[in-house]
Amino acid sequence: MGDVVNLNKFRKARERDAKARTAEENRVRSGRTKETRVKDEDEVKRAEETLDDKKLD
Repeated sequence: MGDVVNLNKFRKARERDAKARTAEENRVRSGRTKETRVKDEDEVKRAEETLDDKKLD
């Protein structure tokens, strides 16, 4: 005969893990300031424009 398990513990642990994963994703996504995001977007835009200027038609 097997051991008796409390399914609530497993359910709650699974929910805690899911919340922790979501929190980590949000920290990564929101961890930068607006200034750094705008700066990175400008760098990408400038690089794309430079590449487009160098293309031959």
